[in-house]
Amino acid sequence: MWKEFKEFAFRGNVMDMAIGVILGGAFSGIVNALVAMLTSVISIATNGIQFAEMSVSLAGTTIVYGEFIQAVLNFFVIAVCVFAMVKMMNRLHRRAEVPAPAAPASPTTEELLTEIRDLLKQANPEAPGEEV
Repeated sequence: MWKEFKEFAFRGNVMDMAIGVILGGAFSGIVNALVAMLTSVISIATNGIQFAEMSVSLAGTTIVYGEFIQAVLNFFVIAVCVFAMVKMMNRLHRRAEVPAPAAPASPTTEELLTEIRDLLKQANPEAPGEEV
């Protein structure tokens, strides 16, 4: 069982996924800081409204929806970043997959026969024949 686990854990895909999870965790800190900056700018534009403090009271219960707005902003920032990365990766893959140059077109049968005829005429100019 240990051997099977070791084979699974150290397979390339699992290690790549682990690295992705670690980088994703670090990236979420960057996104959270960016969203905090964006909400501060939006707060300035809206006369000091803070998203995190936005709430509504209904029947004695306070519903804090500002954190939800921040989570939605986090989602959109991450979605835009992932879209940009995928687009860049697709562009790099397209560049790597440069199509092979097309093979030169081979001459047609008529072109080959014409060339043979012309060569024969050059080799024996006195031979009788029709002019085409």
